[in-house]
Amino acid sequence: MNGRLGVPTLLGIPFDGESSYLRGAGDAPPKIRAAMACDAANSWTELGVDLGAAGAFDDAGDLEIVETRTVAGENPHFSQNQGEMGHPTEKIFAAIEDRVGSLIDAGRRPVSLGGDHSITFPIVKAVAKRHAGLTIFHFDAHPDLYDEFEGNRLSHACPFARIMEAGLAKRLVQVGIRTATRHQREQAARFGVEMIEMRSLPAYGKLKADEPVYVSFDMDVLDPAFAPGVSHREPGGMSVREAIAHLHAIHGEIVGADLVEYNPVQDVAGMTATVAAKILKEILGKMIAG
Repeated sequence: MNGRLGVPTLLGIPFDGESSYLRGAGDAPPKIRAAMACDAANSWTELGVDLGAAGAFDDAGDLEIVETRTVAGENPHFSQNQGEMGHPTEKIFAAIEDRVGSLIDAGRRPVSLGGDHSITFPIVKAVAKRHAGLTIFHFDAHPDLYDEFEGNRLSHACPFARIMEAGLAKRLVQVGIRTATRHQREQAARFGVEMIEMRSLPAYGKLKADEPVYVSFDMDVLDPAFAPGVSHREPGGMSVREAIAHLHAIHGEIVGADLVEYNPVQDVAGMTATVAAKILKEILGKMIAG
């Protein structure tokens, strides 16, 4: 175990208030934990790491999320009627950034369980303040590079636009993309994003970095045949084997990660929870094995 980098530590962030289509991802953290602890599998990763060993990883529990609604209670996405108090989600994002930062300051490497993908912005804000020159390896069907989506700049369709315009990452590599619009391609060019579309895989050689690495894994990068429990099913995606092979190909010091957009409401017989747990195990194993 790389003690210098600190123990990987789970943090549940049960927030889906910026999901543009379906709610449900906020219920994911306990489902993923339960699937990882299920007796149907053992605690060993494919890289030979026993996650059941004492001190292999830690769990900081779930961040308490208090969502603020509009007066009418008709706006679950917080995209309108922001009023004088500003965007209500900003308070939640501040709490996320503070909690992730406190984990890093305590010598931990945060592995966040979402939740929708909007949470990656405040997480990366905390990580980037403590690890300069960050490289992000982002696995997703969608680039999430919209400048704004339906009038909302904090949507789960926008986190990487916010990250790059704030200069929080030196390099952003997106893997498995298959829904890029013209606007998002323009955004990728604007920010110098290395967008690797699904049709161009494999891309093992692109997953090397001399800088600190952050991994963001959206479950919809996987083909819905393997992971139906997502809000935005996009056919033509990665198999679980392809995803694990690319995670194993990462070369660099992983200082943090997130696993987002698993939606238990959309799941079939717990299949996606099992897959999410497998992906989480391999991320943890990679962080520990180095």
